[in-house]
Amino acid sequence: MAGRGRWRVGSVSACGVLLGAMVVAAPAWYVRKVSEGRIRTVDDVPAQPVALVLGAEVYADGRPSRYLRARLDVARQLFEAGTVRTILVSGDNATRHYDETGGMRDYLIAHGVPADRIVGDHAGFDTYDSCVRAKRVFGVGAAIVVSQTYHLPRALAICHVIGLDAWGVGDDTVRNNQEMWSYGTLREFGANLKMVWDLVSQREPVLGPRETSLDEALRG
Repeated sequence: MAGRGRWRVGSVSACGVLLGAMVVAAPAWYVRKVSEGRIRTVDDVPAQPVALVLGAEVYADGRPSRYLRARLDVARQLFEAGTVRTILVSGDNATRHYDETGGMRDYLIAHGVPADRIVGDHAGFDTYDSCVRAKRVFGVGAAIVVSQTYHLPRALAICHVIGLDAWGVGDDTVRNNQEMWSYGTLREFGANLKMVWDLVSQREPVLGPRETSLDEALRG
């Protein structure tokens, strides 16, 4: 009897592990499938009107972190190549003491991107919020999403579901920091689960009125 009990406990544990693995693996498979063929380089991505740069950490003095600088450099290269006409920087500006979009804008201007071609979204608190707000608040119908390469499949999957025609160009230059890169890659498995919840529940980010600043930048 004791042996049979141990067998049952072992079977339940094995089923739990298998179920957990499936819960994690299914979203990871989905984002890879949806983004397949949509992640390109600066040299071969199809031209789009907008580069959507997803935010990341800025330091206390407003300077973008290394990861964020790398994203901004990709966006700058896309602009200089004529592949995009405007850059939408989307990040967290939840308090007056922390302003990702201001730091992103200042960096791009300092590196030669005209100020009137940069638009800031101050309520891009996470990837889902940034993508939904790009479409619903700023009227973006097609864009090149810019982030680190491991982040792009999830971002493109969100865009696909909400009806934003998106391509991705990723940065790999920070990959030499293997510890941080591995952490970011592993973090995507958990972030994929949040993505599923956001999309299934159709969670609404902070929205507000329709912004015309990107339209004006494109006309300029």
